[in-house]
Amino acid sequence: MTETPAKPAKIGVLTISDRASAGIYEDISGPAIVEWLGKALSTPYELDVRIIPDGFERVRDELIDMADTAGCSLVLTTGGTGPAPRDLTPEATLAAAHREMPGFGELMRMKSLEQTPTAILSRQTAAHRGACLFVNLPGSPRSIDLCLKAVFPAIPYCVELIGGAWLDTHPDVIKTVRPAKK
Repeated sequence: MTETPAKPAKIGVLTISDRASAGIYEDISGPAIVEWLGKALSTPYELDVRIIPDGFERVRDELIDMADTAGCSLVLTTGGTGPAPRDLTPEATLAAAHREMPGFGELMRMKSLEQTPTAILSRQTAAHRGACLFVNLPGSPRSIDLCLKAVFPAIPYCVELIGGAWLDTHPDVIKTVRPAKK
């Protein structure tokens, strides 16, 4: 069944990096997510793209703002998921959220471990705040592609279940999985 959304979905892309936010180096992960979404999504959407420094409060507050004020149904983060002292994205995500969705992180790590043993250091997770799903992605464009291919089939249905905007994909790029309606 194809639904026509009343208005475009709002999707947030949040890069979390001290150096990229300070202009020390160019953010390549946020644009990689934007490009991936452009190829995968078939439904209309608007983007809210932001770059902020690492740090618990800043990340938590930005996620809350993107969900509650900006009205995002999905926020994909990149950065801050490693073991370094300022890598606090998962903790900030859980503090901003109402419920954790641990299967997303488990699947991303499982797929990433097929390519590199250091994927075990990654702490990606997902959670939702009301009708907004937060998904923490790794920082490299190659890993972002791998992880999105793994978890995105379930994202549109998850967003639908929590009351977010209707999302659908181009099946030749990534197939959205929804249970058959009876």
